[in-house]
Amino acid sequence: MRVTRLWLTDFRNYGSAELRPDPSGLTIIVGANGEGKTNLLEAIAYLATLSSFRSVPGEALIRQGCARAVVRAEGERDGRQVLVEAELNGSGRDRVQVNRQPLRRARDLLGALRVSVFAPDDLVLVKGGPAERRRFLDEVLVALHPKHDALQRDLDRILRQRNTLLRQSGGRLSPEVEVTLDVWDAQLAATGDSLAASRQALVTSLEPEVAKAYDQVAHTAADVTMGYQRSWTGPLADALVKSRNDDLRRGVSLVGPHRDELVLAIGGLPVRTHASQGEQRSLALALRLGAHRLVSEQVGEAPVLLLDDVFSELDPERADALLTHLPPGQSLLTTAGFVPEGARAGRIVRVAGGRVV
Repeated sequence: MRVTRLWLTDFRNYGSAELRPDPSGLTIIVGANGEGKTNLLEAIAYLATLSSFRSVPGEALIRQGCARAVVRAEGERDGRQVLVEAELNGSGRDRVQVNRQPLRRARDLLGALRVSVFAPDDLVLVKGGPAERRRFLDEVLVALHPKHDALQRDLDRILRQRNTLLRQSGGRLSPEVEVTLDVWDAQLAATGDSLAASRQALVTSLEPEVAKAYDQVAHTAADVTMGYQRSWTGPLADALVKSRNDDLRRGVSLVGPHRDELVLAIGGLPVRTHASQGEQRSLALALRLGAHRLVSEQVGEAPVLLLDDVFSELDPERADALLTHLPPGQSLLTTAGFVPEGARAGRIVRVAGGRVV
């Protein structure tokens, strides 16, 4: 998978811009802070996910003073041409087309353009709470099998309804509450067991890829391990029965995949509390690279790899190691400072004042 051309109109700080990345290798985007480097990667990622990896609403992507923004990308997937176009409207519905055909549902876009993104904020994957790591696993599952998007949406819907019922019960298990709760418990058990099993299988497949990527980026061998820790034991249906009284008392669902954890360790020690800043940064990058390699292997085609300001997170030795071990396929990398001597870029692009120079 590759992007051959990107067009922007009134997107972020760009009035009008066009980017032609190197089709099969590394493109380095150079520019001072605030000039619009990250915006180019954000535009590509938006066309793959219809969301910003900076976690901002769609209105923030429209250039100040403009009513709408347009992002278009032309690329190749499985040897066929793909054109993805998005019109973001400040008021009213956004419009998306794939090969000139209107997109009816967001999930229909999944797989049309795949990307792997690393950004400085990804340190939260290692230092943040369990929700960040669960989200990471779920994103990788969707990249591998788009059907998991529906499974995750079902889980979110079931939890919302169940938690609403628990809050409205006032802590009392009336006959009406019991009947309705039985229905939601059955749905949560089926969906939750399925999602947890998928996550657990993913962690098993992902662990060796992450460990390999860490050794390459850190330029040293380390014992990196990953484990999936459920918030219950045995069948989820049984755990929900045992937890029912506590759930009613607290008005929230206390067991299920929404409470699970991805445990990360180096040398047998928890990364959150025992790893150095450099080790944590290297592991955050290794998580993204490991997932990228796993998706490439299982899908049969590498996603577009987007690395935002990665050198600011790595010392020169680790930066050189990253460039030496970049996975095959198309990569776009932004930097505000130096370009390591070992960078074998097919194209170097400079950005200044919202213009691709």
